[in-house]
Amino acid sequence: MNDIIWAGVHNTAAPVRHQHDAWEMLYFTQSSSAFVFDDVEIVCHAGDVLVIPPETPHTHSAPKEGQCISLNIANAMLALSDPELLHDDENHSLQHLFSDALYLFQSDAAYRDALLPAYGQLLAQSISSRRRVSPRNHLVEEIAQSIAQNYANPHYELDELLKSAPYCYDYLCRLFRQEMHTTPHKYLSSLRLQAAADHLRRGAGSSITEVARMCGYSDPLYFSRMFKKKYGVSPREYGRKEC
Repeated sequence: MNDIIWAGVHNTAAPVRHQHDAWEMLYFTQSSSAFVFDDVEIVCHAGDVLVIPPETPHTHSAPKEGQCISLNIANAMLALSDPELLHDDENHSLQHLFSDALYLFQSDAAYRDALLPAYGQLLAQSISSRRRVSPRNHLVEEIAQSIAQNYANPHYELDELLKSAPYCYDYLCRLFRQEMHTTPHKYLSSLRLQAAADHLRRGAGSSITEVARMCGYSDPLYFSRMFKKKYGVSPREYGRKEC
């Protein structure tokens, strides 16, 4: 997970409405640029980082070449469903990470493939730690941790966890949605499908049934339906495409 699948710079100023299958992270080094998401406009300046979740349509007046470093990261473990604007620190820590990741992606160094996943992981962790949100409610934190620890278990019963808590089931779901911008069940499904996509992309030679079970699905047919609903292709087609 957190794999950098593309890195580059924007070199056109033509506004184009588009979306990506992967996470898009942009670091602005100069000037400013406006991004429009439905009816919301986000203006980015030098030192800003814009994080855009997968399949989020947007239009932007792209900066000139060298003014914006863009990374696409597959299966990033980030708990947000809407675009978010962050700011770099005075040491330009994020700029260094983006620049190093760009250089490494474009190089032919022997250690390239070994280091890129580490940079993707570091970027995802850095973004998560800098998000300008209040600390999670301890109940939400416990639910999220339980899901993260058990999503690969086909016998994991999320409803049992929610119903066994000394709080109203609907209240817990509503609280989770407020802080995580998704429901507990969608969060669980997202982790499972991201893990499945990662297995298929790596081409480990596992069958669809094996991938389903490794990612928490006891029914391969149900897994295939859910996977196609999210990624637009069957697990088998996705594996072939990514090989």
